Amino acid sequence: MQKRLIFVGIVCGLILGVVFLACGPEAPKSIKIGVNAPITGDIPKVGEGTKYAAQMWLEDVNAAGGLDVGGKKYKVDLVIEDNESKAESAVKVNTKMITEDGVLMIVGPQSSKQAVPAGEVANNYSTPMISPWSTNPKTTADRPFVFRSCFLDPFQAPVVANFIKDEFGFTKAAVLYDVASDYPKGLAEDFKKAWETANGPGSVVAYESFTTKDADFSSQLTNIINSGAEFLFTPQYYNEVALIVQQAHQLGFNKPIVGSDSWGSAETVQLCGPDCYGLFFSTHYAAAGATGKTKEFIDRYQKQYGYVPDDVGALTWDAIGLVQKAVQDCGTITGDIKKDRQCVRDAMANIKEYEGITGKMTFGGSGDPTKCAVIVKISDKGEFEFYKSVCP
Repeated sequence: MQKRLIFVGIVCGLILGVVFLACGPEAPKSIKIGVNAPITGDIPKVGEGTKYAAQMWLEDVNAAGGLDVGGKKYKVDLVIEDNESKAESAVKVNTKMITEDGVLMIVGPQSSKQAVPAGEVANNYSTPMISPWSTNPKTTADRPFVFRSCFLDPFQAPVVANFIKDEFGFTKAAVLYDVASDYPKGLAEDFKKAWETANGPGSVVAYESFTTKDADFSSQLTNIINSGAEFLFTPQYYNEVALIVQQAHQLGFNKPIVGSDSWGSAETVQLCGPDCYGLFFSTHYAAAGATGKTKEFIDRYQKQYGYVPDDVGALTWDAIGLVQKAVQDCGTITGDIKKDRQCVRDAMANIKEYEGITGKMTFGGSGDPTKCAVIVKISDKGEFEFYKSVCP
C-alpha cells in the first residue's frame, strides 16, 4: 500500500511538473522601471529634474489606465533610488534594483561618473539601462545592454571646436577641467585632440586641471591668462561653472568662456548671474523659442514645478519615452524577467527615427543614438537661446 502511494505521488508530481512547464511563468500585473538619480550630493538639481520628468511620464501612464503592451494594460511602478552623486552608490543602487526589486529596465544614472560603473553592473546582469545625460563613450562601450539618449563626447568635442573656430576665428585655446571626473576629463581630452587637429600641435596653449570639490581656481586661471589663450573651454557642472567664470573675470580674463552640455542646468545662471551672460555652450535642446512637443513639455513642467526644465529633464523624458517604446515593441510581457529584459534590450537597439523633444534619434544596433547637437547662447536675460544646430 505504501509503495502504491509513493508511486501515485511521483506520477502526480510529474504531471504537475509538465503542466507547470507547459504554462510557463505567470505574466506580472505590473512593470517595474528603475530610476537611478542623484537626489542628494553635489548635483541635486540633476536628480530633481530626473525625478520630475519620470513622475510626469508616470502620470500619463496612469491616466491611460496603464502601459499598453500587446493589447494588455500593465500598472507601472517607478523604483526611484538616490545614488548620492557617488559612483559606489550608483553601483549599489543598480545592484539592488536588479537583484531585489526585479526591475525590467533602469533609467539613469545621469552623470558619467556614476553611469560608467553602474552601466557595468547592468550589463553584467543582462538588464537594459539607459542614461539620459552621460556622454562619455565608456558608458556604452562593449556593453550591449547599456544605452543613452544623448550624443557622445567624441561628437560634441569637434562640434564645440568647429563652432569656436567658425564663430571667432581663434587659434589659441585654453582648457580647464576636473581630472578626477570621467565626463570633464574625457571631454577635455576629446576637445584638445579636435582643436589641435584643426589648428596644429601646441594650439592648446594651456591645459589646466583640478580635483573634484576644489573651489579656488586662481592658480590655473592665472596660468591661462599668461598663456595668451584667446578663449577658455571648461566642460564642468553648474556648481563649478559659476566659480570658474566669476573668478576668471575677477582676475581680468574677459575673453569668451565656452562650455558643454553640463552647463545646461537651470542652476548655472542662478549661481553665475550676469557673469555668464553672452557665453556659449553645446547642449541637447534649447528651451527658449521651443515649439511643438518640446514646448508642450516645457509649459507643463514649468506649470507643475515652477521653473523651465533643463536638458536633464528633457533628456530623461526622451529616455523614458524610449523605454516605453521598447517595452511596447516587445508585444508581450511573459513574466520571465530574463527573457523580458532581453526582449526590451533588442527592441531598444532597433528603434529608428524616434521623435523626441531633444531631437530625432536612431539606434543602429548599439546603445548610441545618431542625433544632432545644439549651440546655445545665454542671453542678457539669463535665458538659454537657440543659436545653431549641428548634425552628424
